[in-house]
Amino acid sequence: MKKLMLLLLAVTGFTVTTMAQQINVSINLGRQPVWGPVGYDYVDYYYLPDIETYYYVPDRVYIYRYGNDWRRSAVLPARYANFDVYHAHKVVINGVNRPYLYHNKYSKEYYGYRNKHDQVSIRDSREEKYFVNRDHPQHKQWKKDNRGHGKQGRGHDKH
Repeated sequence: MKKLMLLLLAVTGFTVTTMAQQINVSINLGRQPVWGPVGYDYVDYYYLPDIETYYYVPDRVYIYRYGNDWRRSAVLPARYANFDVYHAHKVVINGVNRPYLYHNKYSKEYYGYRNKHDQVSIRDSREEKYFVNRDHPQHKQWKKDNRGHGKQGRGHDKH
């Protein structure tokens, strides 16, 4: 009987975890910056190898080196004023808490992605699933077209 109860608890826990991940996916897609690459329904961090900077999607902040410290800001520092986030390569990092604390690892691992311009940004995608992002050029039309059709109200757009 104990084994059956443990098995039931394990299956229930797995189901709840899976459902939570699915809900997280739909919410995160709308929070990703429009300069992010297509193809990822969920993102914790982007690593920008060209400038060795991270972007934390949930808080919408860049995390960059300032001397020996890591700083957080909603905008890139002035030294990156000419950096084009839309065309730079972005590396998706999921499931790692504060990856910038392991910066030496990521810097070495993704050094080869510097100066690559090989990703389509969310802004430039014509896939309807990206229209949920309020900064996408098609968002207003998508919102207008889907009002009252059951596609709103699932955490996609809260304004």
